[in-house]
Amino acid sequence: MTLLRSLCLFLIVGVVPAQGQEPILNFENRFLPEVAQHGMVAGPERLAAEIGIDILRQGGNAVDAAVATGFALAVTYPRAGNLGGGGFMLIHLADGNRQTLVDYREMAPARAHRDLFLDEAGEVDRNREFFSHLSAGVPGSVAGLIHALENYGSLPLKTVIQPAIELAEKGFPVSFALDSEIAARESRLRKDPEALRIFFQKDGSRHPVGELFRQPDLAWTLKQIRKRGRDGFYRGPVAERIVTNMEANDGLISRDDLAGYRVIEREPVRGSYHGYDIVATPPPSSGGTHIIQMLNIMEGFELEPWGHNSAAYLHHLAEAMKLAYADRSRYLGDPDFTDVPVAELTDKAYAARLRTLIKPDQATPSAAIKPGAELGYESSDTTHYTVADRFGNVVSNTYTLNFSFGSHIAVPGTGMLLNNEMADFAAKPGVPNAFRLIESEANRIEGGKRPLSSMTPTMVFRDGKPWLATGSPGGSIIITAVLQTILNAMAFEMNIASAAAAPRIHHQWMPDQLRVERGVSPDTRRLLEAMGHEVVDTRRTLGRTQSIVLDGGLLYGATDSRRPGGWVAVY
Repeated sequence: MTLLRSLCLFLIVGVVPAQGQEPILNFENRFLPEVAQHGMVAGPERLAAEIGIDILRQGGNAVDAAVATGFALAVTYPRAGNLGGGGFMLIHLADGNRQTLVDYREMAPARAHRDLFLDEAGEVDRNREFFSHLSAGVPGSVAGLIHALENYGSLPLKTVIQPAIELAEKGFPVSFALDSEIAARESRLRKDPEALRIFFQKDGSRHPVGELFRQPDLAWTLKQIRKRGRDGFYRGPVAERIVTNMEANDGLISRDDLAGYRVIEREPVRGSYHGYDIVATPPPSSGGTHIIQMLNIMEGFELEPWGHNSAAYLHHLAEAMKLAYADRSRYLGDPDFTDVPVAELTDKAYAARLRTLIKPDQATPSAAIKPGAELGYESSDTTHYTVADRFGNVVSNTYTLNFSFGSHIAVPGTGMLLNNEMADFAAKPGVPNAFRLIESEANRIEGGKRPLSSMTPTMVFRDGKPWLATGSPGGSIIITAVLQTILNAMAFEMNIASAAAAPRIHHQWMPDQLRVERGVSPDTRRLLEAMGHEVVDTRRTLGRTQSIVLDGGLLYGATDSRRPGGWVAVY
């Protein structure tokens, strides 16, 4: 790789010419030169993104590449890449110009019940909720990736999973990013003997940066999947090891839970914004519903005269966020267990009524905002990646263990971390969850139910064709990170690198705080405070988008530079 190309990759943006066009070099926009026309993967980790590109190079399509990337991230990005978690894959199929959503969210074990995490005093036991075997929902990632591959891919499972097996078996050099991620969760990982054995050296120290990190147990698990497909994980030796570990530690996941896990294809939620069409994740994710609800509210304001990230713009954006998150607290849950009024929440007439509640120069206290006013009818360490291929297919995939490294508990002999997605249920309706979100009876714990999520793989269409695909980690922050990224691109016409990098805000109704990233000017902060907002500097980044724009026969990719290790892979 040339120095010039390396520098352009560092600057985050890639461009792929369309069939028959010459590669272009444009330093003003920092496009990536010297690339052919076959596809792109924007993701949180380099090796996994490059594996996706290798699959495209072998003739695979975007789904093949997304599945290969997903399995590879389970090896190279253990904080969120996973076999033991779940997520959502939004797919645009060029053949037929249609979209589908593969829901492979975790399910509650059959024996899970409403009071699972309550102590004798009726209060939530956070350690049991976050860091115990009870925290784990029935994993959906393996079933979801295989379902997508079998229904929309073109290559066999053994082909797309083999690169992940080789990475786990032969090892890969520990990167600065991986070392930092393990260091950040070191004390918690050390509490579980199996996690300690997997992620640390025999003397208990961390693997040095540059040293080969091998995961033979994870390679074994991946080989079981290669050999037997879905049954290689949900039945047989892998399933037995999961169940044995559950039974020894008062966990709930049974053989029947694993064998009975279901992937569901759902119709995406749809909306529009000034001529753009939005396609996003339906319940049991709240993301798509509230992205469209907030866009509907903002569509009634003239944003350009205010200016990007001006006090006026951020004030109205924060007020829209409050209204949407208030509704989230009451109405959102698993649609197979509760009626979710998606059509009403995404209705433009409803947004118009909500818009009248926003005062132009005064913040409305969250306590004064009630869910469904006039309705009338997720760790912060998830991961996202986006793929586009030469055939016109696009995949936007978000999956997670919930917290970084999930419950921090590994299943002996599998190399696999358990999720702690049960914490995404309302352990006690009305009491804030891990992300300080208040949720209702609609999201109470029930056996077989999928917990409410904020994961928001999203696509924006222009003139009927895919134009932008994106998504983010961040728990409750995911929705607002995606919202601001697509608004930056649509309303303020930013290129995708600028749209991803611009400072963000976040408000989720409760607590009544406006979280602001560095980069928002002190003057703007003071104006927001004068309007009545409690402005809080956030030490953590607000999301980390992985995005691809398809425009004029070109592909533009951006990996959010808020965290180290992201990569735009092209060929």
